[in-house]
Amino acid sequence: MLRALSAIFLTTLALQSSGDPWARIASLYHQRLQETGIAGSSLIVVRDGSVVHKAFEGYQDLAAKRPVDEDTIYHWASITKTFTGVAILQLRDRGLIALDDPVVKYVPELRQVHNPYGDISQVTIRHLMSHSGGFRAGTWPWGGDEPWHPFEPTRWEQVVAMLPYTQILFKPGTQYRYSNPGVIFLGRIIELFSGDDYEVYINKNLFMPLGMTRSFFDRSPYHLLPHRSHSYTRSDTDSGPQEQRFDFDTGITVSNGGLNAPLGDMAKWLTFLMGGPADNDAILQRSSLDEMFTPQIRAKDGEGGSGPTTVSAADMTVFTATDGTSTDTAIASPFRSMIDPRVG
Repeated sequence: MLRALSAIFLTTLALQSSGDPWARIASLYHQRLQETGIAGSSLIVVRDGSVVHKAFEGYQDLAAKRPVDEDTIYHWASITKTFTGVAILQLRDRGLIALDDPVVKYVPELRQVHNPYGDISQVTIRHLMSHSGGFRAGTWPWGGDEPWHPFEPTRWEQVVAMLPYTQILFKPGTQYRYSNPGVIFLGRIIELFSGDDYEVYINKNLFMPLGMTRSFFDRSPYHLLPHRSHSYTRSDTDSGPQEQRFDFDTGITVSNGGLNAPLGDMAKWLTFLMGGPADNDAILQRSSLDEMFTPQIRAKDGEGGSGPTTVSAADMTVFTATDGTSTDTAIASPFRSMIDPRVG
């Protein structure tokens, strides 16, 4: 299937003064989207914490012919993992957990997982954050191919029921394997220590202090539903865009993929991740933010970067791709690249 999702690109770019680089970028952006048949898309450029350029293309709702605009709310899928990573570091900085603690210390149900490489206590919080704990990629390996199936398991008890049928696939900490279940376990830890549902914790400790007032998880608040982007796929037979699930509940997987937000709010999140302004230290210390972006383990070729000379490494919930001259922080599609000014 060819993806025809509402594509989103949020980038921080050093636009050169010669000529009009934004006009060239915008022209290419519109051209490529029209050529590829993307249903709708937004592009903004953030500089020093402010949106300096923006462009829109296509529709957020093909049936209603509602165009994409700056109020359009997209589903951000695995970008949610960056919020989970910051939340875990907040708990660590408060002295509640350590990154090298065994996950089973806080999620005892993991004792049911089969680990052919030793005791399950080998798997640490750091391993889950860097996708090196040895868990499989998919959350729910059965079903999901019928429209009446839940998108993902809706209750923690359903995940627990799968654990006796789950195994560790390699010695923890020795290799990279992208894992959604690992991030679910991180979400569970956040809930256990905060006493809040994951969504409530993130709202209190990240959305509210950053002023992300139009961001939410899973199904839309009624007043924001008209701005919610639809999602589409297109088959190889070019039968036209086919609408997928709309305004759905990500269930127990909310900590790895439940986020919805407009680009204006995500610009605030990007600015925070880039380290400014200084008063954001009240949310997470700069040193902890830098630690989150520190490479932990070599990733698969092509993950987090591209090009024959690029070396990709997994950090804690995001990727750092190093090519020997600069470091790009590439957080997973739909963030294509975020050029970090801290490293030139």
